[in-house]
Amino acid sequence: MKKNLMFNTTRSTKLVHWNESTDCCSWEGVTCNGGLVVGLNLVNESIYDGLDNSSSLFCLQYLQNLNLAYNELDSPIPPEFGNLTNLRFLNLSHAGFGEQIPIEISRLTRLVSLDLSTFYLKLENPDLASLVHNLTWLTELYLDGVDISSQGNEWCHAVSSSLPNLRVLSMSDCNLQGPPDSSLLKLQSLSIIHLNYNNFSAPVPEFFSYFRNLTSLCLSNCGLNGQFPKKIFQFPTLETIDLSFNELGGSLPEFHPNGSLQSLVLTNTTFSGTLPDSIGNLKRLSKIDLSGCNFSGSIPNSMVNLTQLVHLDLSSNSFTGSILNSMANLTQLVHLDLSSNSFTGSILNSIANLIQLVYLDLSSNSFTGSIPNSMANLTRLSDLDFSSNNFIGSIPNFMANLTELAYFRMSSNSFIGPIPSFNMAKNLHMIDLSDNHLTGQFTFTHWKELPSLVFLNLSNNKLSGQIHEFSNSSLPMVWLDLSSNYLEGPIPTSIGKLQSLGTLLFSSNNFNGSFQLNVFLQQLTNLIELDLSDNSLLIEYNGTNSSLTPFPLIKSLRLASLKLKTFPSFLRNQTSLLILDLSRNQIHGEIPNWIWELDLTHLNLSYNYLEGPLPSLSSFGILDLRSNQFQGQLPTPLPSCSYLDLSLNNFSSVIPIDIGNSLSNTGFLYLSSNKLNGHIPEAICNATSLYFLDLSNNSLSGTIPHCLIAMSETLKVLNLRRNNLTGKISDVFPSNCRLQTLSLNRNLLEGMVPNSLANCTNLELLDIGNNRIQDEFPCHLKDISSLRVLILRSNKFYGSVGCGGLNATWLILQIVDLASNDFSGKLSIKSFANSKAMIANNEVQSELNYLHSVVRIETILMQIVSGRLFIEMNYQDAIAIFIKGLERELVKISTLVTLIDLSCNNLDGPIPEEIEVLKSLYVLNLSHNAFTGRIPPSLGKLSKLESLDLSNNKLTGGIPMQLADSLTFLSVLNLSFNQLVGPIPYIKQFATFSEDSYEGNKGLCGQPLKAECGSADRRPPAPFEDIHSKSGPLIDWNYLCVELGFVFGFGMVIGPLVLWKRWRIRYYKHADDIFFRIFPQLYFRWEKNHQVQRHRIRMQRH
Repeated sequence: MKKNLMFNTTRSTKLVHWNESTDCCSWEGVTCNGGLVVGLNLVNESIYDGLDNSSSLFCLQYLQNLNLAYNELDSPIPPEFGNLTNLRFLNLSHAGFGEQIPIEISRLTRLVSLDLSTFYLKLENPDLASLVHNLTWLTELYLDGVDISSQGNEWCHAVSSSLPNLRVLSMSDCNLQGPPDSSLLKLQSLSIIHLNYNNFSAPVPEFFSYFRNLTSLCLSNCGLNGQFPKKIFQFPTLETIDLSFNELGGSLPEFHPNGSLQSLVLTNTTFSGTLPDSIGNLKRLSKIDLSGCNFSGSIPNSMVNLTQLVHLDLSSNSFTGSILNSMANLTQLVHLDLSSNSFTGSILNSIANLIQLVYLDLSSNSFTGSIPNSMANLTRLSDLDFSSNNFIGSIPNFMANLTELAYFRMSSNSFIGPIPSFNMAKNLHMIDLSDNHLTGQFTFTHWKELPSLVFLNLSNNKLSGQIHEFSNSSLPMVWLDLSSNYLEGPIPTSIGKLQSLGTLLFSSNNFNGSFQLNVFLQQLTNLIELDLSDNSLLIEYNGTNSSLTPFPLIKSLRLASLKLKTFPSFLRNQTSLLILDLSRNQIHGEIPNWIWELDLTHLNLSYNYLEGPLPSLSSFGILDLRSNQFQGQLPTPLPSCSYLDLSLNNFSSVIPIDIGNSLSNTGFLYLSSNKLNGHIPEAICNATSLYFLDLSNNSLSGTIPHCLIAMSETLKVLNLRRNNLTGKISDVFPSNCRLQTLSLNRNLLEGMVPNSLANCTNLELLDIGNNRIQDEFPCHLKDISSLRVLILRSNKFYGSVGCGGLNATWLILQIVDLASNDFSGKLSIKSFANSKAMIANNEVQSELNYLHSVVRIETILMQIVSGRLFIEMNYQDAIAIFIKGLERELVKISTLVTLIDLSCNNLDGPIPEEIEVLKSLYVLNLSHNAFTGRIPPSLGKLSKLESLDLSNNKLTGGIPMQLADSLTFLSVLNLSFNQLVGPIPYIKQFATFSEDSYEGNKGLCGQPLKAECGSADRRPPAPFEDIHSKSGPLIDWNYLCVELGFVFGFGMVIGPLVLWKRWRIRYYKHADDIFFRIFPQLYFRWEKNHQVQRHRIRMQRH
């Protein structure tokens, strides 16, 4: 038989030793009974080139056990297998057989176990029912990967009607469709059900809970949904359950004592709730994988009982609390992953007891403190990831003891100090220490003893100094990222010796000197990605001989902000280039034609001085030409790009009437800040993939196409501000509106706020200011809980402000501009009073971010060879706000900016006292209304206020001292043209404002006004919350002058004061101490005034 088999003699471990001169029953892999061959085990023997139909294998009539698994036969299954009718065990899995399974297999009626698993076989004719019809003794059936393509009722009936003794059913990845049929209940002996990677698209059948002999249930990636029957978890016989990658939900039940469960895998399902304490009853558990679920709460103490646990993965949930001391008992753990949760606290020394750990991932949590030195005991550790936490201190040098360490990631923490030594970790492949505060120099000699290091990322630290030349060129480094540090000096030419280097990122440093780019590229023949942007390098390149030496097949080149004057000519030969960034340089003239001939997917030439008309452009993934000097017609047709930005140029044509036809794949289109005119063509609605559309700052006219409003089921940003658009806003916002930004400011729009806009429940910015809209306050939008910015300025809105009720209309509203309308009536703060952004304390506000970073960032991943290139799309909302009568463009809207502008309306009555709740308000403008009564002292509780305008009202009474005492951040104050009286509290910030802030109030007196206060106007300031405030009477300055003359006028001290500097300094110091102990309140006022003066001086210097 050996002569009939082709096999690889170097990989064979059995056939190669068969010797025909010896008894075949002594050959390895052969089993005999009474001199007859009954068993043949040739698994993984590298047999290839098929089996001959006449092979002597098929003459072994007494053969009972045949295993040919894991070979390379590369042929159909010979029908002659049907001759081996005594076979009880047949394993042809992954043997290289393909095509149709022959009907002759069904002749093997004595089979007890059949394994035909592979990805190359199919069951069509015969089908499954025909194959198993006669195999009534079968107890184990393995058909994993075989293409059966059968509906649930078909395959279930085929199996259940023919195989009554079946115990093992394994049919994963067989293209089974629809839910399993209840006919499977006939198979009450079933103990193992493996049906992974099929498409059931249904809930788990309830009848699965009746298989009382189940030991293993694996239904991974089957399209299952709904709630999983809890009682299956409680089967006393169940040892393995895998429900991963389904839409299954539910929670874990209470587990009975002495359960048999050994493996619990629920990865990427929707299971939720807390882990029950009874999980500690499962003392046989060796694997728990709950990653990617919705579990919460803390780890139960009972897990201390799971002493057999080898694999624990709780990543990507919402677990809280700290690492338990009791985890020290889990001494068998090899794999521990707690990443992407909300764990807090420090890493306990008890983790050092887990000496079997090979994989440890605590990344993306909120762990604090330093790393304990006791972790040096984890000498088997191969993969360590502590990134994205709040660790502090230096990275300890215990890493030198971790000789098995291969992957070391501690990015995005607050580590300080130098880079630690890794000289003992000879197996290190990856080191990522990016986004920390590491200092010191970078030298290649630091890494020369790491022969396996291929990935090194030290970006976003505080490394400084020069990188010196080095001699060791044997480093196998493939990825080197030193971007965003303080490195300086020339880039060493010896980097060209790193022949394996594929990615080199040196951007955002202080590198200087000349850099021979083409020479450098010719040396690094494996380079794929290079980024030298934002340095002070003088890039030199010689294009004359660029074709003599082969360049690397570079795919990404970024040379932004390097003062380049021309396009590097060697680029014309970079036929593999996909990404080119030459933005923020000084390149003039037209774009050379050969640029368009490159097969680029990403071209960024923004912020240069490029000009001339653009030709008809080919397709790009990303094309960014903003902020140049292009003019004339828009290119026709526009190129098909995922991202197209032609904004901030001088294009002066109409938008092409067929614009949408060429933009079927465009998600981001920016044509803002040009000189475009004419109507917005309806064909733009053919660009059905649009997410962001920005046509602002042009001269477009006509109406907004109805279909464009209807597109908001896909559009996230629609910005048409600063044009000449007319007509109404169409009331056709779809029910599934996804719009997040709608900006229509400074047009000529009329009508009312559409009712259907309420469908846009994700809306965060609504800016329809400076139009002609006539409507009441838009209470029909009150259920848009995500709204942060509301601008209705300069329209014809009327009626009262707000919607009434006890609760705020929008809970996270931060900017409200209702100025220059016809709102009337009394002001109620209840419409804004519960806005978290306006009442948030420092702790809450610190969690808020820039508006665009929450909903505006779209990231495109491009897979390039083995590396990943991240291209970040930022859309920053822009609005106009008015402070002190001046319009200011706010492009980067921080969620810390809070503003209420109700100026130029007809509001009357008193300013409500409850305004005090808006403690995080930065700008308040109530000017040009008809407010009456006194200025409420509670305004002093708005301690963050930077701009306050109450001018042009009918306010009476005095200026409350609480305002002057507490509003220490005020930079703009306008109380002019009211009916205020009394002295101006000229302290702290109030002492920095000019008379313009108070003009038009005939009853005010004192600085900075020229009108002095008489004795009747004098009044003591409100008491201060200070230890000095109760220490003495108020002293008149006239008496103070007499006291000073008496105390300091002694002739015995005049001489030393004049002639001896040291005595003079000490004397005045002690005199001041005595003076201010007598008059502490005057000291407090003096000190605060001087603080204000010092603050003003510092501000002037800056």
